[in-house]
Amino acid sequence: MKEKTGFGLIGYPLGHSFSAAYFRHKFQQEGLEGYFYHNIETSDLPAEMKRLRTDGRYRGFNVTIPYKERVIPFLDALSAQAAAIGAVNTIRVEEDGRLTGHNTDCIGFFHSLQPLVSTMPGTFQTLVLGNGGASQAVQYALYSHGLPYCLVHRKALSAAWEKAFKPLAEFSYETLPENVVAESLLVVNTTSLGMFPHTESHPLIPYQAMGQFHKAFDLVYNPEQTRFMQLCRGQGAEVRNGLEMLRLQAEAAWKIWQGEATGL
Repeated sequence: MKEKTGFGLIGYPLGHSFSAAYFRHKFQQEGLEGYFYHNIETSDLPAEMKRLRTDGRYRGFNVTIPYKERVIPFLDALSAQAAAIGAVNTIRVEEDGRLTGHNTDCIGFFHSLQPLVSTMPGTFQTLVLGNGGASQAVQYALYSHGLPYCLVHRKALSAAWEKAFKPLAEFSYETLPENVVAESLLVVNTTSLGMFPHTESHPLIPYQAMGQFHKAFDLVYNPEQTRFMQLCRGQGAEVRNGLEMLRLQAEAAWKIWQGEATGL
């Protein structure tokens, strides 16, 4: 049967991609004949976005590294969440061909986090590692639920927009004090460090400051046990990877493509 209804993942590189296999399986399980999902690997985002606008087969896209922030100038509109976060991981092609950016990373993160933090105090301090597009979604989810956090990053966010949510404090990896790690009962790695094939890399933080009351969440899902998770577990922390977050953000993206409302 001819492919008629399309979706795709925009990013570079895409050797680590989860989305294509997930959605192809979904189409098969739900009997969606004629639906397809393509990896759209490109190092030239402007040219690719121009091409995709003329390809009438597509109804939506996912966006991954390194384009979650860079894709915004090529869109016609943003959802309130995507505008607040400053990053897009889902694009809906409207009936008139306009492209609307959304962010479902924040939805996937918050709901996948719940089993990990269900036994923690009502309010606890989080340490967020990284300041890219995925980090913005994590920070937004924490802020939206009144959960304070500190931020560790290598460089400042682009000054192209001013986010409404603010960390308690910001540190570089070199200046991060051990007591901040000790006081942050949840540590979230939003960087790509440790992702296949660079499985030995990990954020350089004082892991010795963690203990049995800490929880660690790694947005990386391949491999299932990252070096970051191993180091945290070695200090007694409970750990979780990003696979469930990916599933939840993918289902939220599917709802957006179908015109259904989503939210935290």
